[in-house]
Order: sequence, then structure tokens, then C-alpha cells
Amino acid sequence: MTKIEGVCKEVIEKSEWVAIATTGPDGPHLVACWAHNVRALGIEGEVLLFPAGGYRQTEENLKRDPRVELLFASRQVQRPDGPGQGCSIVGKGEVQTSGPKAEAVKAKFPWARGVLVVTIKQVKTHL
Repeated sequence: MTKIEGVCKEVIEKSEWVAIATTGPDGPHLVACWAHNVRALGIEGEVLLFPAGGYRQTEENLKRDPRVELLFASRQVQRPDGPGQGCSIVGKGEVQTSGPKAEAVKAKFPWARGVLVVTIKQVKTHL
């Protein structure tokens, strides 16, 4: 497992939103989340949590294939050749609607039906 550090942590801290990609029977599927929701749940360690209000197709996709890719980006983070830096995170995901993580997320976000838990496998920079 991999931790989020350095420039990728800075990108997440300054991003407005995050794209979440899974693979379904018909190909790629995208959803998004406000990055401040992710930051509110913490970006330390090897797991990221996302409040899941809907994410029903994402949940079905992850049951078949747990691979997930996240994309954060911010123009506020400088890359060596100019403004704007992106960061992708590859990992394994699962939507949990009960248990300690789900209950903690529901307490913070009453509209959430559960939590998308992403265990980080790889972190890469882009742009």
C-alpha cells in the first residue's frame, strides 16, 4: 500500500473536486465528489474515504471489479514547468453501507447512505 505524500497531498488539499473511475460491463464509469468532503474525512494513511450519497453504479462495478482510479487536479499547485498539477490514485474500492467507517461518515454527512473506501495502491503525478 502507498501513502499520499508530497506534491500529491498538496494537490488533494487544494483541489475543488475529484473524478472517480470504475469499470462496468459497458466500459468506464465516472462519478465525482467534492474534494472538501474527502479532506473532512482525512487524507492520512493508505485509505481515502468518500461519502456515498448515490454511487449505486459505482458500487455494482466495484463488486465485479474492485479497481478504481481517482483524479485530483489544482491550478494552485506548481509543477516544474508551470501552473497546475494533477495526481491520480489507483487502488481498490468498496462501498460500505454499514460498519464503523460507514457510521462515522453518516454522522458527518447525514445525506450519505454509506462510504466509498479506497485502499491506495499507486500514486502518480500528471500534467
